[in-house]
Amino acid sequence: MEAIWFAIVAAMLSIYVVLDGFDFGVGVLHRFVARTDLERRTVFSAIGPVWDGNEVWLIAAGGVLFMAFPKVYATAFSGFYLALMIVLWLLILRGVSIEFRSLQDNPLWREFWDTVFSLASGMLAFVFGTALANLVRGVPLEETGLPGMPLFTNFQPGKQAGIFDWYTILVGLFALFALTGHGALFLDWRTAGPVQERSRIAARRIWTSLVPFWVIVTLATAFVQPDIFPNLFSRPWSVAFVMLAMGGFGGVFYFLQRNRPLAAFLSSAAFLLGLSATTLTGNYPYWLRSTIDPALSLTASNSISARYGLVVALGWWAVGMLLTIGYFAYIFQTMRGKVDINASDAH
Repeated sequence: MEAIWFAIVAAMLSIYVVLDGFDFGVGVLHRFVARTDLERRTVFSAIGPVWDGNEVWLIAAGGVLFMAFPKVYATAFSGFYLALMIVLWLLILRGVSIEFRSLQDNPLWREFWDTVFSLASGMLAFVFGTALANLVRGVPLEETGLPGMPLFTNFQPGKQAGIFDWYTILVGLFALFALTGHGALFLDWRTAGPVQERSRIAARRIWTSLVPFWVIVTLATAFVQPDIFPNLFSRPWSVAFVMLAMGGFGGVFYFLQRNRPLAAFLSSAAFLLGLSATTLTGNYPYWLRSTIDPALSLTASNSISARYGLVVALGWWAVGMLLTIGYFAYIFQTMRGKVDINASDAH
C-alpha cells in the first residue's frame, strides 16, 4: 500500500510540474516576448483559463501527502517553514499581479505588476527546483525531527547543509531554464504574430542551452547522492521514465524544426514528466533522507498511515481524479486555436 500512495503523490507532483510549469515559464518570458500592452494581454489570455486551476494540483498533492504520510508532511512543513512561507508569498504575488495590473490604465502601474509577475514566476521555478534537490541530497533529520532549516550555511552539501547549497542552486537554475523553455513552447502553440515568433526563438535558444546543463546536473546528482542511480536501475520498469524524458527532450528539437508547436509542447511535457518521475522513483522509498543518520530517514514504509483508511481513501481519490481529468479535458478543449493579438482578447 505504501508503494501505491508514494506513486500517487509522486504522480500528482509530476503533473503539477508539467501544468503549472508552463505558467511559470510564461511568467518569466512575457516581458521579453510581449513588448506592448496588447501583446501582454494576449499572453495573459493564453494562460487565463488554466493558471489558477493548475495550482490546485499542488494543494491536492499536499492534501494526499498529509493523509497518506502525515509524519512526512509534519516534518517537512516544520523543517522547511521559511522556504514554504517564501513559496506562499510568491504564489500570492503571482495571483495579485495578474488581477491588479488592469486596475489602473497607467503604463508604470502595469509595468510594475508585470515585473512582479515575472520575478515571482522565476523565483517559484527556482525554489521548487531546490526543493526537489533537497529531497535527493538529504536533510539534517534528527531523532526529534527536522529543526527549522536555514536558507544556507556554507553552501556545501553535508550533515548540516542549508536549503541552498551549490547543488540545490544548480538544480534550481536547471528547473528555471527548463520551465522557461516549457513556457516558451506553450506560447509558440497558443499565440500568433510577433509573440509567437519571439517565443519560438526563445524556445530554441533555451532548449539548446539545456543540453549541457542537463548533463552537468546529472553528474552533480551522481556525485552528491550516488545511490540514486543504482536504486533507479534496480527496477527495470523505471527505465520507461528515463526513456520518456529522453524521448521528450529529443522530440522538442524534432518538432520545433518541423514547425509543429503543439507536438513540441507535448514533448516538453513528456520530458518534465519523465524527469520528475525518474527522480522520485530513484529516490524511493525515501521521502526525507537523513544526512545525520540514515536510520532516521523517513521512508514510505515507516511514515505510512493506517491501512484501512488508505484503502477507503483510494476509492475516493479515484473518483476525484476522474472529475479532475474531465474538468481539465474540457478546459483544454475550449482553448483550441490561437489567442491572437486583438483588442477583443484583452482580459
